[in-house]
Order: sequence, then C-alpha cells, then structure tokens
Amino acid sequence: MVSAAIKVEPVLVGAAAVQSQPVEITLRGVGVSYPAGKEGIKTVLSGIDLEITSGEFVVLLGETGCGKSTLLRLMLGQEFPTTGSVAVDGKSVSRIDARCGYVPQKYSLFPDRTVLGNVMYGPENAKAGLLGRLSPSFWSFRRELKAEAIRYLTRMGLREQDLTKYPHQLSGGMQQRVAIAQALLMRPPVLLMDEAFSALDPSTRSSLQEQLHLIWAESRPTVVFVTHNTSEALLLGTRLILMGRYHEDQPLKGNVLVDMGIPASRLPFHERSQNAEFKELHEYVKQVAFSASSMNREEPPVTQEGALP
Repeated sequence: MVSAAIKVEPVLVGAAAVQSQPVEITLRGVGVSYPAGKEGIKTVLSGIDLEITSGEFVVLLGETGCGKSTLLRLMLGQEFPTTGSVAVDGKSVSRIDARCGYVPQKYSLFPDRTVLGNVMYGPENAKAGLLGRLSPSFWSFRRELKAEAIRYLTRMGLREQDLTKYPHQLSGGMQQRVAIAQALLMRPPVLLMDEAFSALDPSTRSSLQEQLHLIWAESRPTVVFVTHNTSEALLLGTRLILMGRYHEDQPLKGNVLVDMGIPASRLPFHERSQNAEFKELHEYVKQVAFSASSMNREEPPVTQEGALP
C-alpha cells in the first residue's frame, strides 16, 4: 500500500500546485481517431483535458500504444486532433510550432555536416534569411552562436575532438547527445522529448538524465517527456501523467489514469531514487499501469552512479 504521505488518488491535477505560473500548453476535449479497415474507427486518444504550466517537467508514462507519442505530436503540431483543441502559449497549434523544441527517439542528423555544423544549422539559418549573410552583424552572431553551441555540446558530454566529426563517426548515444544540444540551443520555451533515452545503454542514459535535469533546473523550460520507464519518469519529472490504452467499453475514463505531482521532485537529484515516497509511488504506478496483460516491458531502474562516459 502507498502511504498517506503521498496522497495518491486515481486522478489528481498536478498543475494545481503551480497555478501561480502561466499556462504554457492547453488541451481541451482532445481526441484522436482514424479509420482502421474492417475494425471500423480506431480511437487512440479520448477526452484529454490538460493544462501544463510554464516551467513544469511533465512525464507522460504508459505502455506501448496508449497514445503518449501521439499526444506529444499534437503539442508539436505534427499531427492534429480529430476532436478538441491544442494551444501553446495561448495560440492554437495549426502547424509545426517553432516555439517547441523536439527530440525524437531516433534522431537523424545531416550526414554531410559535422557535429558543430548540425547543432548550429537551425539558429544560423533562422537568423540568416535570404540575404542575412551579407550583413556584418551576421558574422558576429555566428561567432557567438558557435561559442554557445560548443558550451552545450560540452555539457552534453562531447569532447573538443568530437565537434569536427560527422554523424557516421559517432555512436548512437553520442548522436542523441548532439540532438539534445541542438534542441536546447534554440532555447525553446517548450521542449518535447519522445523516448529520447530509451535506445541508450544504462551508463549513457544515466549521464544524459543528469545533464538534462541540470539544464532544466537552470533555465526552466517547460518539458514534456515521454517514457515507458517508471524509474526514469519519477526521477526526472515534477509531474506524472500516467496513461493507459483507450477502451471502447470505458469511454468516460479516457486515457489518463493518474495526473499528479511527484513528491520526490523536491529533493536533490541524487537522493530521489532512495526516498521512501519515490519507492512507494513506483510500486503504486506499476500496480495501476502494468497489469499481467500489458504489452509494456519496463526497463530496470536506472542508477545515477558512475562518471560521464
């Protein structure tokens, strides 16, 4: 059983604890359905009502097929709801939203650009425009951008000699570090991360978790992080949204099983996983989300031990 100190309820609005902050992302009555041949209409999401406030680190946790990634793509503007509405910073999302940085599970870097060139590409082209490179101020901007890109890449664990390498010369973990640095360099008010660490080895995953948390703690972008790993969710997030698959026979329940603040998030990062509330909440989440019929294969807890690889 979960102790009373955690105050777990089936549905708690985690944003309620931070209502003094402005709302960054709003979803109202969101549903996603599509034709599925002989099966008729397949519903992926139904009745999603969420408010995510500025500076939250929200983790979307749940088994494969519950709609986590779909929900993230709706926020990005890569997909659109069948019903309801999605807004970022009070503006309806009608296309891929430049206010949102995005890190997918498998990131594709430009093969003909170096690590540094890949990271600088987005902001450099946004600044340059058609004739921007002819302006004297562009080259000053480019020097500052290069210095900042190097800082982000270094923080993500890349060495100076890595910056001139091309993507094919990097491991998968190193490429993902580059992708995260690229997203952060754009300084988006919203950072969307879709299973960004799931394909990495435990050591790399652990170090990236720590670096992401440090950067978030410094600049406090609004982060929405999709994962199927319970330990990772409770370690990183300030708020947990636990999702389940939509069932036609339970239309009023929808996809959201639990929406609550994470008690251990108030603790120093390295102390969280050893906290009693963390462990009890971890067990509660497993009981709610991962039944015997679940398709999810939860990974073992990720430790925070060891130096950067």
